[in-house]
Amino acid sequence: MKLHDLKPAPGSHTARTRVGRGIAAGKGKTAGRGTKGQKARAGGSIPPWFEGGQTPLHMRIPKLRGFKNRFKVDYEVVNIGAIAAAAERGAFEGGEIADAPSKPKKAAPVTVNQELLRAVGLVRTLKKPLKILGDGELATALFVVADAFTKTAVAKIEGAGGTISILEVPTEELVALGTDGSPREAREPRTAAGRLAAGKRVDARAARATDAAEKASEAEAASTAKAAKPPKASKSQATAEVADTPAAEAPVDATDDGSAGDVDTTPAADSSTADSSAADASGDTDASADTDASADTDSANDENA
Repeated sequence: MKLHDLKPAPGSHTARTRVGRGIAAGKGKTAGRGTKGQKARAGGSIPPWFEGGQTPLHMRIPKLRGFKNRFKVDYEVVNIGAIAAAAERGAFEGGEIADAPSKPKKAAPVTVNQELLRAVGLVRTLKKPLKILGDGELATALFVVADAFTKTAVAKIEGAGGTISILEVPTEELVALGTDGSPREAREPRTAAGRLAAGKRVDARAARATDAAEKASEAEAASTAKAAKPPKASKSQATAEVADTPAAEAPVDATDDGSAGDVDTTPAADSSTADSSAADASGDTDASADTDASADTDSANDENA
């Protein structure tokens, strides 16, 4: 066998049908397109979604109806009644442990979680969180572990003597097992650029700490000064103090019986005495002036004589 003798398996390749090549070819005249019509013409193709002119499906269906909450949590839900029925038939009770001590006087409550509910056929999957609903009655003390509970379910579980445990996702970083929680020492940079960047980070942290300490000290000093400063009296308080101050009153001579009595005339007497002394002084001054004037006149007359 040679290369020009190779050919594909029989039936794996068929020749393309050539249409419009005459009646003898089998696809002559209309070439398999039928008689007239849109599909018989060149370029007369019809879109796959075309429905003959009626309103197409993509226009008939409703759009933008309602609201879809993108943050909705899709739970696997189980009612208290279903859990109670499974507990009554002993679906959650395991076998006895070998070499176990004697049974306690008071049996511990049966534990119910998502894995056990999946094993008894009350939960379909473990990929969704579990929520316990309160439909039904419960008479068995159970320790139920789930991601969420309704208020009715909590009341019925606790009313039957059981307890609940809510699985919560931690919002803070937890300390790893086997460590004391102290931060891990930073690895020494290998390159000069890395060491330079690490030094800049250390300097920036130190500068931020210094600025924070200075601001805290300034705030503390300001608060201390404000506390030491006496409070400023308001305008209303000042007006009240002025109104409360007693006005100067003239002295009044009060009698023993509490009545007002006569007004003390001592200041008046003093004033009259002062006036008389002033008159006497003016009289003396006038007399001395007259005596001096007469003496001068007499001396002048004698000189002229």
